[in-house]
Amino acid sequence: MKSNNQTIITAIAIAIIGALIFSLIPSLSSISFALGAIAVGAALYFMQTPKEVTPIDNTETSQSSKTLYVGNLPYRANETDVKNLFAEHGDVFAVRLMKDKRTGKRRGFGFVVMSSLDADSAIEQLNNKEYGQRTLKVREANEPKNVDTDTLETE
Repeated sequence: MKSNNQTIITAIAIAIIGALIFSLIPSLSSISFALGAIAVGAALYFMQTPKEVTPIDNTETSQSSKTLYVGNLPYRANETDVKNLFAEHGDVFAVRLMKDKRTGKRRGFGFVVMSSLDADSAIEQLNNKEYGQRTLKVREANEPKNVDTDTLETE
């Protein structure tokens, strides 16, 4: 919160200085207002502090995830609906529902990425459960099938 207040105060100071400088030119008062507004916007944009990035480490505190396949979804279900459904059973990191390329309509299945600790419980609780007048099919997702076979090692 402190850095946001400092950013706003600095932006206002830049705007005031800009307004004073541009107000010395008498015939350009409307242009000075526009330039002051642009200066404030630019100052706010460039003075934002970068978000902290937490490094990923493989300790016990970092959470691993599993991708679950969810089939037989109602076509009217959206990502938020599915996320809320799975969030009842654990931490949900992402939801991706598949759509038809030509029509853009949902295809009735998708994938949910959630905490490995909660995934098995979610599968057990939600597989064969009725949702939106349809019986869900939930299981751990398979690896993508388009793996380059030349890069795989054989024994």
